[in-house]
Amino acid sequence: MLSSPAMPAMTALPALIPGPLAAEEAGVAPATIRKWVQLGHLRAAGKAGRAQLFRLEDVFAAERLARRRTRTSTA
Repeated sequence: MLSSPAMPAMTALPALIPGPLAAEEAGVAPATIRKWVQLGHLRAAGKAGRAQLFRLEDVFAAERLARRRTRTSTA
C-alpha cells in the first residue's frame, strides 16, 4: 500500500467581493460603500484591475458602525 503525505490543514480564505456586490449584500447604494472608504470606515482588502475588493465581514462591520453613528446623532 502506498502511503500518502499528510494533507496540510486547509484554512478558508475570506471571499473578496467587488464594491457593487458588497453594497447589495449590505443593502446600501454603491456610493455608500465608496463613502465609507473615503471616511476610513471601510478598507479594501484587494484589487482586481481598478475595482476594489472587500471582505463581506468588513462591509457588515462598517454598516453596523454607520447605524450606530446614525442612531446616536439623531437621538
